[in-house]
Amino acid sequence: MKQLLAFNLDYVSLGVGKGTLHSTYGSTGVLISNILKISLTAAGIILIGLLIFGGIAVIMSAGSGDTKKAAQGKAAVTNALIGFAIVFGAFLIIQVIELITGLNILNSGL
Repeated sequence: MKQLLAFNLDYVSLGVGKGTLHSTYGSTGVLISNILKISLTAAGIILIGLLIFGGIAVIMSAGSGDTKKAAQGKAAVTNALIGFAIVFGAFLIIQVIELITGLNILNSGL
């Protein structure tokens, strides 16, 4: 049966003289695994930064009585925690997919 809509992403060209995904990263799965690990790490770093920024803003506004800065600080902390919940949910979904399929998505062996 001829596949009309499916193709192997490993052999997609990266440009003239740059090779393919397969020759550069080993496979598309390794590339996706690395992107997921980097994005989860970056999300954690951003979370810590926003929590520190929001906390400092709330503390500084408490001394000066500026309600606008206090609201900004509280909004930063709230948004950081919502973002953390989304990232943690995505991580749990990846773990469930790993459990169901038996794939090693986040542990590609690199």
